Amino acid sequence: MAGMTALISHTSFDCRDAYSLSLFWAEVLGFDPDADNPDGPGDEECMIFSPDGTQRLLFIEVPEPKQVKNRLHLDLVPAEGTRDQELVRLHELGARTVDDRRMADGTGWVVLADPEGNEFCILRSAAERAQGQPHSL
Repeated sequence: MAGMTALISHTSFDCRDAYSLSLFWAEVLGFDPDADNPDGPGDEECMIFSPDGTQRLLFIEVPEPKQVKNRLHLDLVPAEGTRDQELVRLHELGARTVDDRRMADGTGWVVLADPEGNEFCILRSAAERAQGQPHSL
């Protein structure tokens, strides 16, 4: 079986409201629903796609609430602007800060939670990293 690998089909999020959470993440990431099979309120599974179709997130309703810290999370970098500008935008979309790990020298990140409490991080942009220490977050 040498040379065999597995590919990631999509990343799944357990949630209470698949449609609402898919809308939040679509705004965060600039993703879109499947034009041929759009999701709607009350759908128990909702999928969104990156603009080029190579990345997919699936939101699946489950009966139990989130109880502990994620063991897996997304680390995001701003496509444009700075980490701090993106942080403002994410708060406006409904994210909340869980932990602020920004350092005085500009490195670091902010841990956020989506509307259902799933943690994710916002890191410095590529431009910000190029101005300072390229391997530091």
